[in-house]
Amino acid sequence: MKINASGMHYRDLNKSIRDAVSAGAEAIQLDHVNGQYFIGDGINRPVTITINGVPGNDLAAFMNGATIIVNDNAQDNIGNTMNAGKVVVHGHAGDVLGYGMRGGRLHIKKDVGYRVGIHMKSYNENRPVLIAGGKAGDFFGEYMAGGILILLDMMSDNPDKPKHGYSLGTGMHGGTIFIRGEVDESRLSKEVGVFELTNDDTAALEEYLKEYCKDFGLKLKDVMKEKFVKILPKSKRPYGNMYCAMPR
Repeated sequence: MKINASGMHYRDLNKSIRDAVSAGAEAIQLDHVNGQYFIGDGINRPVTITINGVPGNDLAAFMNGATIIVNDNAQDNIGNTMNAGKVVVHGHAGDVLGYGMRGGRLHIKKDVGYRVGIHMKSYNENRPVLIAGGKAGDFFGEYMAGGILILLDMMSDNPDKPKHGYSLGTGMHGGTIFIRGEVDESRLSKEVGVFELTNDDTAALEEYLKEYCKDFGLKLKDVMKEKFVKILPKSKRPYGNMYCAMPR
């Protein structure tokens, strides 16, 4: 099914999408998208939505099983509190990606903005994965409680820009950040450290990257040519010493 989104108000566009999903559509193509908000929010069925154009904020928020493919750049707040499914962006993406994300995958081909992966979390086997093929802004992995963040620095349009910004891992107390190549430790938060990968880490990383490489036509062996390191929290309670005990 195709929907021409040119000039459509975001509410009208999202109603058309929900109506199509309710009617049993398995694939929906949105043409001429230009900043409409909330596309794919709360969808609970395994439909594939292909977006031609640039979607607005809160793409795939609260999504639970659909697949969204963006054939351009995307804006902020992708995957807000997302439970399951996948978003593939064939370009850049903005700030606050994966906020509170609890499951599913976000695959971004190029650079991402600030506060990516903030408050990501895991529960049992439900583990969110966010992979960025370019560079990242400040506060990457802020307050991260679970899940996987991977930064490749391979497909940026700004080769002279630093790989990652300042305050990486601020308040991080769970999950794992994998970074391809060297890390600027002067830009890391004091709550985290840099560690070598174990054999199990490498095997898990390759599994995460296989699907990413398939989405963007990459070869896994080319991605794995360079050494990866992992960023982990030094403590499970990074701000534990900031709170006073209540008197008894």
